[in-house]
Amino acid sequence: MSPHGNHKILIIEDEPRIVRLLRVNLESVGYRVIHGLTAGEGLRALREDAPDLVLLDIMLPDGDGYSLCRKIREFSDVPIIMLTAKTREHDKVEGFHCGADDYVTKPFSSAELLERVKAVLRRSERDSSSRGCATDGVTVGDLVISFSRRKVFRGSAEIKLTPTEYSLLHHLASNAGRVMLHGELLSLVWGPEYRDELEYLRAYIHHLRRKIEVNPASPRIIVSSPGMGYSFDIPRSPEV
Repeated sequence: MSPHGNHKILIIEDEPRIVRLLRVNLESVGYRVIHGLTAGEGLRALREDAPDLVLLDIMLPDGDGYSLCRKIREFSDVPIIMLTAKTREHDKVEGFHCGADDYVTKPFSSAELLERVKAVLRRSERDSSSRGCATDGVTVGDLVISFSRRKVFRGSAEIKLTPTEYSLLHHLASNAGRVMLHGELLSLVWGPEYRDELEYLRAYIHHLRRKIEVNPASPRIIVSSPGMGYSFDIPRSPEV
């Protein structure tokens, strides 16, 4: 049996040519493929068929992929790869902000797409297998990161993080006080093939700071080391 035989991929895309290309390439290596033409069909397929990964187009007949991605994130941690012809960094950042795990720009090669799918699935499986392994966490003032529950709280209120945001925070907090290099974080969170994708890291650091820092413009927890990387610092003052 193909190593991909147990993975089901949901394509949410309305362009027949793209759907045929995606289906042929994914099925050729053993993935099972289901398809939704619209946001509504895609959402229904996601709830009914429980895919392992979603390939989500930005432009859909009944809405946009960003809004659908946010809606999916309200109830599911399924890995999402955005498909779009847009290449501006702003569009990529918007994709990450709504909870996407990766971003593939059209036109893309079959090899690139398959590598991205494999990398995102591998990261998802690794994160799932680590759940419950750690029993401790990190506390900074009223900010609590629970490794065993994979949740983050400020006081009694939970701070909602996407799976990738949590993975990045977990690696930083697990190495508190140490500068983690850009390439090191990219390899740990996204995979070794992403070592040079600095915009991924910068976008996620930006959104993490907005969620966990009291003053994101002057961060005291996730601290930059220019030209090197980032560190998770525990401020001496109780005010974080």
